[in-house]
Amino acid sequence: LHRWVFFPCCLMYVIAMLGNGTILLVVRVNRRLHQTMYYFLSMLATTDLGLTLSTLPTVLWAFWFGTGEISFPVCLTQMFCIHAFSFMESSVLLAMAFDRYMAICCLLRYSSVLTSARIAKIGLGMVCRSLMLLPLICLLMQLPFCRSHMLSHSYCLHQDTIRLARTDSILNSMYGLTLVLFMILDSVLIVLSYTMIIKAVVGITSRQEQAKALNTCVSHFCAVLIFYVPMVGLSIIHRYRKNAAPFGHVLMATVYLFVPPVLNPIIYSMKNKPIRKSLLRLLCQR
Repeated sequence: LHRWVFFPCCLMYVIAMLGNGTILLVVRVNRRLHQTMYYFLSMLATTDLGLTLSTLPTVLWAFWFGTGEISFPVCLTQMFCIHAFSFMESSVLLAMAFDRYMAICCLLRYSSVLTSARIAKIGLGMVCRSLMLLPLICLLMQLPFCRSHMLSHSYCLHQDTIRLARTDSILNSMYGLTLVLFMILDSVLIVLSYTMIIKAVVGITSRQEQAKALNTCVSHFCAVLIFYVPMVGLSIIHRYRKNAAPFGHVLMATVYLFVPPVLNPIIYSMKNKPIRKSLLRLLCQR
């Protein structure tokens, strides 16, 4: 059965790496795409590539070779990479929501607020924010673990690893909860930005202009849904793990980390005309 699961997983990895790599290449080659919106799109593609490469070794190794063992240091490294890139993706989605808000609600101030220097600072802030996970990993290293234990997924997550500790760590749990609250704050701010966007669009008299304004937000809105909805589902599964079937754990964990990197480049390629034209031009040149 694992051999059969290997092939769809491998296909998703190939689609995710090719799709996000193509987005990065198209934005870099086409100077017309050197704009704020596409800088943030490049950041999103980079975080998706990071998430894909973080799970690639253990997932394919487990499904193809049937090896279900991983050393504790490697598990901690993978855990840090997965959660760090998830944090960065949440930050990128928030920055893209702010970009859409400025483009629709404060168009006259758009170029003066979102300058290249400020975008670089935002990117640096995302990286620094993800480094907040380092103390969590250090706290986890201090806990005693059972000699025999089994994870719920084919990769390491903090909420899955912390339950294997022989002692309860209130400090570790509280710090993890604090980081989760940061991501909840991101989602609240995204909802707030879309509330203000809808309020501004409703005030536009022309139906055509309303549709045009909302059409620029469709891709980002889909990216937000396919990132946060599986995350909430996985949290619920872990919260009520005793009543959930093992297949539910595997399914939600796979959707959480596999679907966004696969679907994001497809959605932006289909809905974004400049990306689509640049891609076709690049293919014709090749």
